[in-house]
Amino acid sequence: MRTLQISQTLKFVDHFTERVSDVRKYTRITSFMVVCFISLPVFVLLFKNSKIHLFETPVDSSTKSLEENAQNISSELLEGISQDVTPFLVGEYNNSSKPTNTSSIPINDQQKLVDELVASGFDKESCISRYQYSSYHKNKPYKPSPYLITKLRSYEELHAQCGPQSSSYRRSIHKLSRSHYMNDSETTSCKYLVWTPANGLGNRMVSMASAFLYSLLQNRVFLVEFEAEMDDLFCEPFPNSTWLLPKNFPHKNHWSQLPSFKNRVNSGEGKFIPSFFHLDLQHGHGDDNLRHFHCTKILSSLEKIPVLILLSDQYFVPSLFISSFKEELNRMFPEKDAVFHHLGHYLFNPSNEAWGLITRFYQAYLAKADEKIGLQIRVFDHQQVPSQNIMSQILACTQNYNILPSFDDTKKSLYSPLRNSTSKSKAVLVASLYPEYAEGLRSMYWTRPTMNGDMVGVYQPSHEELQKFGDNVHNMKAWAEIYLLSLCDVLVTSPQSTFGYVAQSLGGLKPWIMVGLGRKEFQDSPCKQGFSMEPCFHIPPQYDCEGKNKINNFTNLYAHLNTCEDVWWGVKLVEMHELN
Repeated sequence: MRTLQISQTLKFVDHFTERVSDVRKYTRITSFMVVCFISLPVFVLLFKNSKIHLFETPVDSSTKSLEENAQNISSELLEGISQDVTPFLVGEYNNSSKPTNTSSIPINDQQKLVDELVASGFDKESCISRYQYSSYHKNKPYKPSPYLITKLRSYEELHAQCGPQSSSYRRSIHKLSRSHYMNDSETTSCKYLVWTPANGLGNRMVSMASAFLYSLLQNRVFLVEFEAEMDDLFCEPFPNSTWLLPKNFPHKNHWSQLPSFKNRVNSGEGKFIPSFFHLDLQHGHGDDNLRHFHCTKILSSLEKIPVLILLSDQYFVPSLFISSFKEELNRMFPEKDAVFHHLGHYLFNPSNEAWGLITRFYQAYLAKADEKIGLQIRVFDHQQVPSQNIMSQILACTQNYNILPSFDDTKKSLYSPLRNSTSKSKAVLVASLYPEYAEGLRSMYWTRPTMNGDMVGVYQPSHEELQKFGDNVHNMKAWAEIYLLSLCDVLVTSPQSTFGYVAQSLGGLKPWIMVGLGRKEFQDSPCKQGFSMEPCFHIPPQYDCEGKNKINNFTNLYAHLNTCEDVWWGVKLVEMHELN
């Protein structure tokens, strides 16, 4: 009997031991699974932090709670992770062009990155370029004045109060839409300036900057009429509101029928003013308005009108600097040749889609070069000007002024010499509607050695052949190329091109301008360096406001105006020390 009890006890012990072993195995498996479940979200978080989306997996609520626990457990680990990975679709940056990751930077520090042009209240992920552009635009000597920053912050409050999403907007527009005219003693809580498009993207951008500055000076809410061709080019510039004109805005698609300088309606001899007024400042049919726009009488009469519908393709900012606004503008812009530079970086931040095009191309072809050279070739009469003439002028300009290296065509130099401490790698970005100029340069620098051992790569993002109006894809490519040109170290541009004007101003660059592009013989030299990065105003003032006397050259009357380098009849803003 005792032997039987001992045997049963031993069997029980063996069974218990097996169960303990199973439990230990199960425990080890369970522990391993717990570790895996905790570690997996950590790695997911790391990939999210780096913005490299190798895959995307739907996450249910239980996984979310587990991820939250993992975030708490591993917060110290994540705080120590380096943020050296590209924030937007372009792979890894090299050390010389690594932008700062803004996700962990307080908003005050983010503002310092963009010279305080950016206001608080933006969703950073909705416009990545707004917080990264300063990492691409290096060594910018131009800083916005404190007074300009103050004016922009005040304007943003006005736009939020009276913009399209506000109750003040609904009340004001409802009141104004009931009648074409109103008593000149009546007032509205909000006034508006509606910018409407004309011509190509370069013309639109210089006129938008001019119109916004005019709105800033008159305390008007600035709205833009973007059709599908302008969709998703720029980020919204004003926080907590939109600058897009509502689809149901009164008189939309009938601007030309509104009262204007040419279409006046007698209504009480000055006792009444139009609620909406069409202000035509476009080259070709608004030239007379442009030449008198600086006059106090004109500006005073426009100031009373609640809604201005502005049509322009011109950079009419110089007119404002010789008007009754000049003292205010002098405070806002102590550096006269940086007006568009500041307004452009404030208004025209590339959308995420455009920023993807820009950064991908930049990192693939430009980032690693010792020097980046932008070459913008705009030929207005391509069928009439031989391409060989243009190619000869490009080479004469870039090689005469050591922008690009000369060729070594001696028999002893059939190969490129070894690179030395003075030789450089140069990336040439060609922006042109036509492919032959980039192809010609690429072939020459591939088949012929250079005198100094410099290595030259030539890259062209697109060649559309024709300027396409009403095409969103075309405008997106054009915007990307303008911005890429602004990121170059040296810029060579074509005369009279607003495309080049915008690029040079955004980049803070005084370009080399090819004189009389395509002419067989050069008068003095194939190109000359600009003395100001400001755009040229092609239809400048010509008349004295009081006596109606014609003034042939307004630049003689104002120290900060000078004749344009590329258009003898145009004027532009300039710093006096640049002319000395």
